[in-house]
Amino acid sequence: MKVVIQRVKEASVVVEAKVISKIDAGLLILLGIENSDNQEDIDWLTKKILNLRIFNDENDVMNKSLLDVEGEIIVVSQFTLQASTKKGNRPSYLKAAQPDISVPLYEKFVTTIENNLGKKVGTGIFGADMKVSLLNDGPVTIIIDSKNRV
Repeated sequence: MKVVIQRVKEASVVVEAKVISKIDAGLLILLGIENSDNQEDIDWLTKKILNLRIFNDENDVMNKSLLDVEGEIIVVSQFTLQASTKKGNRPSYLKAAQPDISVPLYEKFVTTIENNLGKKVGTGIFGADMKVSLLNDGPVTIIIDSKNRV
């Protein structure tokens, strides 16, 4: 699993001119799922995300986690994070999991975060044409790949 984590002042997801999710301060997470991903990737990644110390403390030092600041989260599935650009100019998405694999993993990822965060997590609509808006705070943007954890 790959994630792009953006610390935001606010974020929203719109599908067909309807606001699906909206948050204030917290994290916008773009999630790319590959065929070999499993529950172990979900557990490791969600723990890492919730405990990342990327929020400012009283001294303006990034020393607090999302849990510490009681922030909100939106998770948006984005298969293009699994793109391979090694050959040619057209990205290959062969590593991206098909919906029969990625939808259940995406749902488990969201549920795991909700259970550990203790509140509802905003989402997009899987496979929809989404318009994602954000006001990046910092900017702070972090990329994590669960396959590179060792």
